[in-house]
Amino acid sequence: MENGFDPDLIYAIFKRVWSRKTREREANEDVEMVGGSEVGIGTSKRNRPTTANSNALKLSCELIKLFVAEAVNRAAIIAEAEGINTIEATHLERVLPQLLLDF
Repeated sequence: MENGFDPDLIYAIFKRVWSRKTREREANEDVEMVGGSEVGIGTSKRNRPTTANSNALKLSCELIKLFVAEAVNRAAIIAEAEGINTIEATHLERVLPQLLLDF
């Protein structure tokens, strides 16, 4: 793999987020009384594991790579305008709001 993100790493990150969201959803889920028995809202989703196919992971890796490259390019422009040869965290902080709106 050249200059990109490992799909296994991205999948592990996605799984961690999906697990956290599932736990939050279950914690916030209201239980309804239907005909004397408890039925949780969205119980069918609870039994299905969330996954991503290999093409979706490759596409996600490419999107993240482009996002990071664009963030670095925009931060470099600001650093250059300030006469600095290195990108600092403050440069990234300044470009991030507009970058998130653009993506």
